[in-house]
Amino acid sequence: MILNLDFTSDVPIYSQIKEQIIKSIARGDLKVNESLPSVRNMAEEIGVNLHTVNKSYNLLKDEGYISIDRRKGAVVNSLPLNKKDENTEKIKSMLELLTAESYLLGISKEEFINYSNEFFDNYEVKDYE
Repeated sequence: MILNLDFTSDVPIYSQIKEQIIKSIARGDLKVNESLPSVRNMAEEIGVNLHTVNKSYNLLKDEGYISIDRRKGAVVNSLPLNKKDENTEKIKSMLELLTAESYLLGISKEEFINYSNEFFDNYEVKDYE
């Protein structure tokens, strides 16, 4: 599994790992029921403390992206995830902030929508199983 982490970023490494895994699942690079590397192997592979990877995996589990089984380790859950009202509100809140930041940074509405469509198109054609 290839992760593109930026060790100079202000974004914590555990968040970067989590985000990279979510993107890999959405792109289809990680398939349903596929096992992720063990916490120890992932930590050694990317050169971070195993507690950092463990925190990422636990957040992914809490958000429903993976399951953690003592025998199998971390495994990608069935997709799509259940759409719950709380998830919709979370996405709307994140999108509101992203829209505000984009506006303040000079991104036009048309550019924003084009970027959104481009990213979304990379995910919507994926077959989950």
